[in-house]
Amino acid sequence: MFRIRDMERKEVSFLTDMLYESIHIPENKPSKNELLSSHHIKKYYQNWGRHGDKALIAENSEGQRAGAVWYRLFDSGNKGYGYVDSQTPELGIAVTREVRGRGLGTLLMESMIEHARKEGFKSISLSVDQENNCAIHVYKKLGFEDYGFDGTSKTMILKL
Repeated sequence: MFRIRDMERKEVSFLTDMLYESIHIPENKPSKNELLSSHHIKKYYQNWGRHGDKALIAENSEGQRAGAVWYRLFDSGNKGYGYVDSQTPELGIAVTREVRGRGLGTLLMESMIEHARKEGFKSISLSVDQENNCAIHVYKKLGFEDYGFDGTSKTMILKL
């Protein structure tokens, strides 16, 4: 059993842990510090808490954090990998290795999609490695559709 709650400001380091986990690099993945300090990744967490930032945390029955889902708005001058437009937040998600395959990712996604609807967003996007078939399957099951391709990444969008 998992509980989904809003992320607290003091939990940004957990968010960066989950951001690192969410980056699909099957072989020779750089260290957390190396990868998260790169310019194209820092934009996903720097100055967290600005307008359009939202994160939810999943906890297990013992209160241990088991995953996170988040979104952030970008603009044409600072695009994320899954950028669609400045009104479409880009979503990221990760769960800890111990709970993968138990439906927590879907639960987190459904919670965030509902939150985005309540906030009045018309769509939400994400970027996924084209070879991450398990994730793509989940996203399609939730209603995401292909939007575009960039190198090894696929941008997907969900109309809300």
